[in-house]
Parts: sequence; structure tokens; C-alpha cells
Amino acid sequence: GILEGIEQVLVAFGLTDVNIAEVTHGTTVASNTILQMSGPRTGLITTLGFRDVLELRTLRMPRLYDLRWEKPPPLVERYLRVEVDERVDTQGQVQKALDRANAQCAVNRLLEEGVEAIAVCLINSFANPINERLLSDVIHETAPEVPCCISYEVLPEIKEYERTSTTVINAYLLPVIMGYLNSLVCRLQDSGIDAPLLLMQSNGGLTSVEQTCRLPCHIIESGPAGGVVGAHAVSKHLGLDDVVTFDMGGTTAKASLIEGGQYSRAVEYNVGGGIMIASRLLTGSGYRLKVPAIDLAEVGAGGGSIVWLDPAGSLKIGPRSAGASPGPVCYGTGGMQPTVTDVCLILGYLN
Repeated sequence: GILEGIEQVLVAFGLTDVNIAEVTHGTTVASNTILQMSGPRTGLITTLGFRDVLELRTLRMPRLYDLRWEKPPPLVERYLRVEVDERVDTQGQVQKALDRANAQCAVNRLLEEGVEAIAVCLINSFANPINERLLSDVIHETAPEVPCCISYEVLPEIKEYERTSTTVINAYLLPVIMGYLNSLVCRLQDSGIDAPLLLMQSNGGLTSVEQTCRLPCHIIESGPAGGVVGAHAVSKHLGLDDVVTFDMGGTTAKASLIEGGQYSRAVEYNVGGGIMIASRLLTGSGYRLKVPAIDLAEVGAGGGSIVWLDPAGSLKIGPRSAGASPGPVCYGTGGMQPTVTDVCLILGYLN
């Protein structure tokens, strides 16, 4: 799809590959991976006593009057969360050094379970990452093919849940994003496009492929953020100060506000929590990310979201999506499961 789109632009403007100075790309691969929980088996190594931080969260009820609300399942199952006996205090002083044998044992245990990515988040490591770096070294020496990340490099800040959640999400996305971008770069090169590839970040800025392969948590809202930035540019051109933007894809739908000629940003947000807005009261219902982003309202249902019945006969939508291939049944490209698009067609909302 991307290469075909580039080719159409070149033909429309009478250009060739040599006229391309850079390729800027926004994608929802990362957010869809989380929403559909289609990422790799991921392990977490943490300090003794902090195994359940992901499930305890902040002890906040994000939907106070919704008695049926349930926490989303953790991206790392409990048996894949391994503890090591170490401790660093809030000032960065090592109270108990991590024994290398203990570190090796923790790594081996996760590898035996077949993990494809490992997150490391130790208590107070933002003040002193010495024990996290030891674990990182052991992982690279034992299984160099397994991607890993330590919280000190992802989010070296106080607040244990936010740091753990962000690091786990980053590790969960590593194999997916690395594979996706490596494939995209190769396809661009094979097509004769030598221009640098830049990725849109959730905050509306740009970053390199190398940085994204290290910190994929920064491109989760990549595509929608690009849409808001584009809508902002168009609204300025038209002299409009207040605009509602809407972006509906195959798996999610997102909206944002441009007020007084400016779009708002959030210092952290949630992904995969149903309808939520980063700066509003519903925040906290998904997976917490302490990453700056353009403020978006998001729902995990898009045009390709599959409509299905649960064992009790209740009607459900998503999070599984038919995607672009095979796509909705009405596309006639092999899709066999009804989607939101098919429903809208039957109801006459679509021609």
C-alpha cells in the first residue's frame, strides 16, 4: 500500500524517485498490536516484591459508576514476571547488589518459557541503573537475538507503575516494529528510493528508524497524530480556529480538538482502554504510557472491526479486525466475517 501510494503521487506530479528528499511515515501498527493483543510473548524482570505492579496499577477506579468495568489483561502474564533479589534506595544508593547468578537464573527462566522480548524494571532504577544494566548484559550475552529494554533507557522517572507499564509496552512492541520497519526499509530500497525514512511520533514530531526500533512506544499514536497535524495545517490555511478532527481506520477511531488554532498535548495517556481521552476523567482504563502525545479521544472499533457473538450470545465488536486484507465481506476480497463496514452497508449508511 505505501509503495503504491508513493508511485501514484509521483505519477500525479510528474516526478521520479530522485525527486524524493525524505519519506515521512505514520502508522497504527503499534496501537493495533496492543489493542488486538497480537504482540509476542513478553517477559518482565523486576525487584522482589514488585511482581504485581502491572495488575495493582494505581488503585484508581477510572470509571467510578461502571460496576461492570474490568481491567484490561496485563500484557505480561504473571508466570512470565520474574523477581530478582536486589534493592536501590530513592537516592540511588545500592542497598543490596544484584548477584550475577541470580540475574542469570531469572533470564534463563524466561527463556525456558519461550519469551520473544524482555522488559527490565527494578525499583528506584531511575536513580541508579547499575542492576538493570547487569541484567541487560546477561540477556545480551545469553540470548542476543531476544530484544530487551531497561526502564532507565525507556523512562528514567519516578512512579513505579507508569515506568513499569511504559517499559513493558515498549518491549511488547519491539519485535513487531523492528520487523515492520526493516521490511519497509528494504522495500523502499528495492524500489529505488534512497531517501531517509522518518516516523511520525505520538507527539506530532518526527524520529528516525533507528530510534524507533529502540523506543517504539513513541509511535503508538503515530498515524492519528499525523492526521491532527495535517488537519491543523489545513485549518490554518482556511482561517479556522476551532476544528474537530476525526480519523477512522480499520481497528480504531480517534478524534481530537483544535481550539483557538492549537491542538492540545498530554504528558501521558492510555492505550487499549475503550473510549478514553488522555486529559479527561476516563483516563486510566487502558495501558498507561508516560509518553508525550497529542490529546486524542480513542475507541477500539474501526471499519474493519469484526462483529461477533460471545458464548452467552451477546453482540461484540472488536478488538479483532479484518484489516485491509482480506478486509470486510463487502470488499469481495475473501473476507468471511462481518465487520462494522458491512453493517453500515446493510443499514444504508454506506453506498
